[in-house]
Amino acid sequence: MLTTWGALVALSLSTAALTLIQLPPALVGAGILLLALVKMRLILARYLDLRRCPAWLGGFTAVLTGFTLLVFGLYLI
Repeated sequence: MLTTWGALVALSLSTAALTLIQLPPALVGAGILLLALVKMRLILARYLDLRRCPAWLGGFTAVLTGFTLLVFGLYLI
């Protein structure tokens, strides 16, 4: 559980660092959303213990990935 917490902190710091780098806004937005997806997967698998139910984990991942792609598409408009 502690390693998951450490990974979430590292991913959060990476997200903050990504905003400080001078990159095109679309690339920064994609990076932030990608890091959010990784954090979402960690939380679902470890804290909600969905690693024991791969079908549920895959379903949540698919839905949240689709939602994230929709948000990114709207961001690009």
